[in-house]
Amino acid sequence: MSASAPPVLIGIAKLASEGHTLTQKRRVEYRSLPTRRWINRCDSRRVPFDWTVNPYRGCEYGCKYCYARYTHEFMERWDSTAFEREIYAKDWDANAFRRELRGVHRGQSIALGTATDPYQPAERKYELTRRVLEVLANTAGRRIYLTTKSDLPVRDIDLWRKVAERNEVSIAITITTTDHVLARLLEPYAPRPDLRLNAMRQLSDAGLKVGVIAAPVLPLITDSAENLEAVATEAKRAGAKRFGANVLFLKPSTQRVFFPFLEDQFSHLVARYKANYDRDAFLHGSYPERIGRLVREIRERVGLFAREVPDLPPPPEDDQLRLF
Repeated sequence: MSASAPPVLIGIAKLASEGHTLTQKRRVEYRSLPTRRWINRCDSRRVPFDWTVNPYRGCEYGCKYCYARYTHEFMERWDSTAFEREIYAKDWDANAFRRELRGVHRGQSIALGTATDPYQPAERKYELTRRVLEVLANTAGRRIYLTTKSDLPVRDIDLWRKVAERNEVSIAITITTTDHVLARLLEPYAPRPDLRLNAMRQLSDAGLKVGVIAAPVLPLITDSAENLEAVATEAKRAGAKRFGANVLFLKPSTQRVFFPFLEDQFSHLVARYKANYDRDAFLHGSYPERIGRLVREIRERVGLFAREVPDLPPPPEDDQLRLF
């Protein structure tokens, strides 16, 4: 019997197969990615931006809760850990990027870092995010948002200031906890929280608008008032003006990494998590509502504003029985 034919690859999976290895490190392989578009229209009600830019696919920070692991499945990479081991750097074409940018009208928003961190370690080598900023610095009238877990944006303070001269710029640093030990468990290869806070201070001192996102909020792990208020307080001391947080959601690709992590580090929580996320990736009902109230109370106590991009509720659905 002849072996079955390999699947025919199309779309982004075909482009990924046409790339080549750029560099290999001990635990990460960098690959090139032929790219049809750099700026993508965003139609998701959960991500309230007009356009997104993600210079890389995959992220080597290895956060156990990362929601974006499913994006590797578009490239027929079905192992959930491949997201942090196979990093794709998109082929840069400045002229093509400028042409695409013409379709982004004045007043519309462009978000960097919606599906992968634009300042992850690969950026030190390939500088794709910096190249994007070099083009954006010559545009005007757009709203530019950055979300990152890195301290590397300070390298580009000069460019961010240029972009902000003629565009509205907002930078959000993600910090889930100020506890270094817990952060290392949850985000094993991301910069320490204190390094991110120091970057926040430098960006703020440079006159840039900076906020903090304590997301995702992990039930029974990072959801205490003490943890969230510590993040908000330290961020304000570092110059942050805004604070927001969203509750953890778990797509199947993320569950395949997150649940074994719970078994190893928080085994007493496994049953409760599985019971809560058995029917839906998102939590509904009293728990996220309680976290929303807590975040608002912390903002008021600490003296911070809401995120400029509003925290959107999950889609309407009957209230579910939850154990958190």
